[in-house]
Amino acid sequence: MTSEIDIKTAGGVQVIRFTRPEKKNAFTGAMYDAMSAALDEGERSHAIDVHLFIGSGGAFNAGNDINDFVRRAKEGPEGIPAPALNFIRRLPKVTKPMIAAVDGLAIGVGTTMLFHCDLVYASPSASFRTPFLDLGLVPEAGSSLTAVLRMGYARAFEMLCLGEPFTAERAREAGIVNAIVPAEELEAAAMKAAVRLTRKPREALLAARKLMRAELTAVTAQIEEESKIFQARIKSAEAQEAFAAFFEKRAPDFAKLRHKV
Repeated sequence: MTSEIDIKTAGGVQVIRFTRPEKKNAFTGAMYDAMSAALDEGERSHAIDVHLFIGSGGAFNAGNDINDFVRRAKEGPEGIPAPALNFIRRLPKVTKPMIAAVDGLAIGVGTTMLFHCDLVYASPSASFRTPFLDLGLVPEAGSSLTAVLRMGYARAFEMLCLGEPFTAERAREAGIVNAIVPAEELEAAAMKAAVRLTRKPREALLAARKLMRAELTAVTAQIEEESKIFQARIKSAEAQEAFAAFFEKRAPDFAKLRHKV
Protein backbone atom coordinates (compact mmCIF):
# COMPACT_ATOMS: atom_id res chain seq x y z
CA MET A 1 0.00 0.00 0.00
CA THR A 2 0.96 3.63 -0.36
CA SER A 3 0.07 6.77 1.57
CA GLU A 4 -0.53 8.52 -1.77
CA ILE A 5 -3.88 6.74 -2.22
CA ASP A 6 -6.42 7.06 0.58
CA ILE A 7 -9.20 4.47 0.53
CA LYS A 8 -12.23 4.60 2.77
CA THR A 9 -15.58 2.85 2.57
CA ALA A 10 -18.80 4.04 4.20
CA GLY A 11 -22.45 3.49 3.38
CA GLY A 12 -21.64 1.32 0.37
CA VAL A 13 -19.35 3.90 -1.28
CA GLN A 14 -15.63 3.18 -1.63
CA VAL A 15 -13.81 6.50 -1.96
CA ILE A 16 -10.45 6.22 -3.76
CA ARG A 17 -8.70 9.52 -3.15
CA PHE A 18 -5.42 10.55 -4.80
CA THR A 19 -3.30 12.22 -2.12
CA ARG A 20 -0.13 13.34 -3.87
CA PRO A 21 -1.01 17.02 -4.36
CA GLU A 22 2.62 18.19 -4.46
CA LYS A 23 2.92 16.26 -7.77
CA LYS A 24 -0.63 17.04 -8.88
CA ASN A 25 -1.50 13.42 -8.04
CA ALA A 26 0.63 11.98 -10.86
CA PHE A 27 0.35 8.20 -10.65
CA THR A 28 3.23 5.97 -9.58
CA GLY A 29 3.36 2.19 -9.78
CA ALA A 30 2.51 1.95 -6.09
CA MET A 31 -0.57 4.13 -6.61
CA TYR A 32 -1.74 1.94 -9.49
CA ASP A 33 -1.29 -1.16 -7.33
CA ALA A 34 -3.34 0.41 -4.54
CA MET A 35 -6.16 1.32 -6.94
CA SER A 36 -6.17 -2.16 -8.46
CA ALA A 37 -6.41 -3.69 -5.01
CA ALA A 38 -9.32 -1.38 -4.16
CA LEU A 39 -11.21 -2.34 -7.33
CA ASP A 40 -10.59 -6.03 -6.60
CA GLU A 41 -11.91 -5.55 -3.07
CA GLY A 42 -15.00 -3.91 -4.55
CA GLU A 43 -15.68 -6.99 -6.65
CA ARG A 44 -15.45 -9.25 -3.59
CA SER A 45 -17.14 -7.13 -0.96
CA HIS A 46 -20.89 -6.91 -0.39
CA ALA A 47 -20.20 -3.74 1.60
CA ILE A 48 -19.15 -1.88 -1.57
CA ASP A 49 -21.73 -0.81 -4.16
CA VAL A 50 -20.00 2.13 -5.85
CA HIS A 51 -16.45 3.38 -6.43
CA LEU A 52 -15.74 7.13 -6.25
CA PHE A 53 -12.44 8.55 -7.56
CA ILE A 54 -11.39 11.96 -6.19
CA GLY A 55 -8.20 14.02 -6.43
CA SER A 56 -6.81 16.51 -3.92
CA GLY A 57 -5.06 19.85 -3.78
CA GLY A 58 -6.95 21.30 -6.73
CA ALA A 59 -5.93 18.55 -9.16
CA PHE A 60 -7.48 15.25 -10.21
CA ASN A 61 -4.48 13.59 -11.86
CA ALA A 62 -1.54 14.85 -13.92
CA GLY A 63 -1.08 11.52 -15.70
CA ASN A 64 1.82 9.21 -14.98
CA ASP A 65 4.83 10.20 -12.95
CA ILE A 66 7.25 10.30 -15.88
CA ASN A 67 10.33 9.29 -13.90
CA ASP A 68 8.58 6.31 -12.35
CA PHE A 69 6.87 5.39 -15.63
CA VAL A 70 10.05 5.43 -17.75
CA ARG A 71 12.00 3.43 -15.19
CA ARG A 72 9.32 0.74 -14.96
CA ALA A 73 8.80 0.69 -18.72
CA LYS A 74 12.46 -0.21 -19.20
CA GLU A 75 12.13 -3.03 -16.68
CA GLY A 76 8.94 -4.59 -18.07
CA PRO A 77 8.42 -6.54 -21.32
CA GLU A 78 5.14 -4.92 -22.37
CA GLY A 79 6.13 -1.28 -22.73
CA ILE A 80 3.41 -0.12 -20.37
CA PRO A 81 4.67 -0.74 -16.81
CA ALA A 82 2.91 -3.70 -15.18
CA PRO A 83 1.12 -1.72 -12.41
CA ALA A 84 -0.41 0.68 -14.96
CA LEU A 85 -1.37 -2.09 -17.38
CA ASN A 86 -2.90 -4.19 -14.61
CA PHE A 87 -5.02 -1.22 -13.54
CA ILE A 88 -6.30 -0.28 -17.00
CA ARG A 89 -7.05 -3.94 -17.77
CA ARG A 90 -9.35 -3.96 -14.75
CA LEU A 91 -11.32 -0.85 -15.66
CA PRO A 92 -13.68 -2.35 -18.28
CA LYS A 93 -14.21 -5.45 -16.13
CA VAL A 94 -15.39 -3.65 -12.99
CA THR A 95 -19.00 -4.67 -12.45
CA LYS A 96 -20.01 -1.93 -10.01
CA PRO A 97 -20.61 1.72 -10.90
CA MET A 98 -17.63 4.09 -10.95
CA ILE A 99 -17.93 7.84 -10.40
CA ALA A 100 -15.26 10.53 -10.69
CA ALA A 101 -15.09 14.01 -9.20
CA VAL A 102 -12.65 16.05 -11.28
CA ASP A 103 -11.18 19.32 -10.06
CA GLY A 104 -8.29 20.87 -11.98
CA LEU A 105 -5.99 18.84 -14.21
CA ALA A 106 -6.97 15.48 -15.70
CA ILE A 107 -4.09 14.53 -17.99
CA GLY A 108 -3.42 11.28 -19.86
CA VAL A 109 -4.80 8.39 -17.86
CA GLY A 110 -6.50 11.02 -15.68
CA THR A 111 -8.78 11.55 -18.67
CA THR A 112 -8.87 8.10 -20.27
CA MET A 113 -9.97 6.40 -17.06
CA LEU A 114 -13.03 8.67 -17.09
CA PHE A 115 -14.32 6.95 -20.22
CA HIS A 116 -14.83 3.86 -18.04
CA CYS A 117 -16.73 5.80 -15.37
CA ASP A 118 -20.53 5.89 -15.29
CA LEU A 119 -20.81 9.41 -13.90
CA VAL A 120 -18.29 12.26 -14.01
CA TYR A 121 -18.68 15.54 -12.16
CA ALA A 122 -16.27 18.41 -12.76
CA SER A 123 -15.44 21.79 -11.32
CA PRO A 124 -15.31 24.84 -13.63
CA SER A 125 -11.50 24.69 -13.51
CA ALA A 126 -11.30 21.09 -14.70
CA SER A 127 -9.08 20.60 -17.76
CA PHE A 128 -8.86 17.40 -19.80
CA ARG A 129 -5.86 16.60 -21.97
CA THR A 130 -4.30 13.49 -23.55
CA PRO A 131 -0.77 14.30 -24.80
CA PHE A 132 0.13 10.77 -25.89
CA LEU A 133 1.15 11.71 -29.43
CA ASP A 134 3.29 14.57 -28.12
CA LEU A 135 5.34 11.86 -26.36
CA GLY A 136 5.58 9.76 -29.50
CA LEU A 137 3.10 7.27 -28.05
CA VAL A 138 -0.48 6.13 -28.72
CA PRO A 139 -3.66 6.36 -26.60
CA GLU A 140 -4.13 3.82 -23.81
CA ALA A 141 -6.77 2.39 -21.44
CA GLY A 142 -8.91 1.53 -24.46
CA SER A 143 -9.43 5.22 -25.18
CA SER A 144 -8.88 4.80 -28.92
CA LEU A 145 -12.27 3.08 -28.79
CA THR A 146 -13.98 4.39 -25.65
CA ALA A 147 -13.40 8.05 -26.56
CA VAL A 148 -14.97 7.48 -29.98
CA LEU A 149 -17.93 5.68 -28.40
CA ARG A 150 -18.37 8.44 -25.83
CA MET A 151 -18.03 11.57 -27.97
CA GLY A 152 -17.77 10.60 -31.63
CA TYR A 153 -14.77 10.30 -33.94
CA ALA A 154 -14.26 14.01 -34.68
CA ARG A 155 -14.06 15.07 -31.04
CA ALA A 156 -12.06 11.98 -30.09
CA PHE A 157 -9.49 12.71 -32.82
CA GLU A 158 -9.29 16.32 -31.68
CA MET A 159 -8.53 15.25 -28.13
CA LEU A 160 -6.36 12.16 -28.69
CA CYS A 161 -4.44 13.11 -31.85
CA LEU A 162 -4.51 16.89 -32.13
CA GLY A 163 -4.02 17.04 -28.37
CA GLU A 164 -6.56 19.81 -27.89
CA PRO A 165 -7.31 20.48 -24.21
CA PHE A 166 -10.99 20.32 -23.28
CA THR A 167 -12.42 22.71 -20.73
CA ALA A 168 -15.06 21.52 -18.29
CA GLU A 169 -17.79 23.02 -20.48
CA ARG A 170 -16.39 21.46 -23.65
CA ALA A 171 -16.13 18.10 -21.88
CA ARG A 172 -19.74 18.39 -20.76
CA GLU A 173 -20.84 19.16 -24.32
CA ALA A 174 -18.81 16.18 -25.57
CA GLY A 175 -20.47 13.78 -23.15
CA ILE A 176 -17.47 13.17 -20.90
CA VAL A 177 -18.86 15.16 -17.97
CA ASN A 178 -22.38 14.87 -16.57
CA ALA A 179 -22.44 18.16 -14.69
CA ILE A 180 -20.22 21.10 -13.76
CA VAL A 181 -20.30 21.88 -10.05
CA PRO A 182 -18.55 24.60 -8.01
CA ALA A 183 -15.30 23.23 -6.60
CA GLU A 184 -16.48 23.58 -3.01
CA GLU A 185 -19.57 21.47 -3.81
CA LEU A 186 -17.93 18.93 -6.12
CA GLU A 187 -17.25 16.11 -3.69
CA ALA A 188 -20.67 16.44 -2.10
CA ALA A 189 -22.38 16.31 -5.50
CA ALA A 190 -20.47 13.19 -6.52
CA MET A 191 -21.13 11.56 -3.16
CA LYS A 192 -24.83 12.38 -3.41
CA ALA A 193 -25.02 10.54 -6.73
CA ALA A 194 -23.06 7.62 -5.30
CA VAL A 195 -25.42 7.33 -2.34
CA ARG A 196 -28.42 7.41 -4.66
CA LEU A 197 -26.96 4.44 -6.53
CA THR A 198 -26.40 2.49 -3.31
CA ARG A 199 -30.15 2.76 -2.66
CA LYS A 200 -31.10 1.16 -5.96
CA PRO A 201 -31.94 -2.56 -6.15
CA ARG A 202 -28.40 -3.95 -6.41
CA GLU A 203 -29.01 -6.82 -8.81
CA ALA A 204 -31.14 -4.67 -11.12
CA LEU A 205 -28.49 -1.93 -11.13
CA LEU A 206 -25.68 -4.32 -12.00
CA ALA A 207 -27.78 -5.97 -14.70
CA ALA A 208 -28.71 -2.63 -16.27
CA ARG A 209 -25.09 -1.46 -16.20
CA LYS A 210 -23.92 -4.68 -17.84
CA LEU A 211 -26.49 -4.27 -20.62
CA MET A 212 -25.35 -0.71 -21.24
CA ARG A 213 -21.70 -1.77 -21.46
CA ALA A 214 -22.13 -4.43 -24.11
CA GLU A 215 -18.89 -3.35 -25.81
CA LEU A 216 -16.83 -4.96 -22.98
CA THR A 217 -15.19 -7.55 -25.24
CA ALA A 218 -14.22 -4.96 -27.84
CA VAL A 219 -12.83 -2.54 -25.23
CA THR A 220 -10.82 -5.31 -23.57
CA ALA A 221 -9.38 -6.34 -26.94
CA GLN A 222 -8.57 -2.70 -27.76
CA ILE A 223 -6.57 -2.34 -24.54
CA GLU A 224 -4.46 -5.33 -25.56
CA GLU A 225 -3.94 -3.97 -29.08
CA GLU A 226 -2.99 -0.55 -27.73
CA SER A 227 -0.48 -2.10 -25.34
CA LYS A 228 1.26 -3.95 -28.21
CA ILE A 229 1.62 -0.77 -30.23
CA PHE A 230 2.57 1.20 -27.10
CA GLN A 231 5.36 -1.31 -26.49
CA ALA A 232 6.82 -0.61 -29.91
CA ARG A 233 6.27 3.13 -29.68
CA ILE A 234 7.99 3.61 -26.33
CA LYS A 235 11.18 2.21 -27.88
CA SER A 236 10.85 4.40 -30.98
CA ALA A 237 13.13 7.29 -31.87
CA GLU A 238 10.19 9.70 -31.55
CA ALA A 239 9.40 8.61 -28.00
CA GLN A 240 13.05 8.66 -27.01
CA GLU A 241 13.35 12.24 -28.32
CA ALA A 242 10.16 13.26 -26.50
CA PHE A 243 11.31 11.84 -23.17
CA ALA A 244 14.82 13.26 -23.58
CA ALA A 245 13.32 16.69 -24.25
CA PHE A 246 11.12 16.37 -21.16
CA PHE A 247 14.05 15.57 -18.89
CA GLU A 248 16.23 18.24 -20.51
CA LYS A 249 13.41 20.80 -20.23
CA ARG A 250 13.37 21.69 -23.93
CA ALA A 251 11.01 21.36 -26.88
CA PRO A 252 11.32 18.04 -28.74
CA ASP A 253 12.77 18.17 -32.26
CA PHE A 254 10.77 15.63 -34.26
CA ALA A 255 11.72 17.27 -37.55
CA LYS A 256 15.22 15.81 -37.39
CA LEU A 257 13.69 12.32 -37.32
CA ARG A 258 11.37 12.66 -40.30
CA HIS A 259 13.92 11.90 -42.97
CA LYS A 260 14.41 8.52 -41.31
CA VAL A 261 10.74 7.55 -41.54
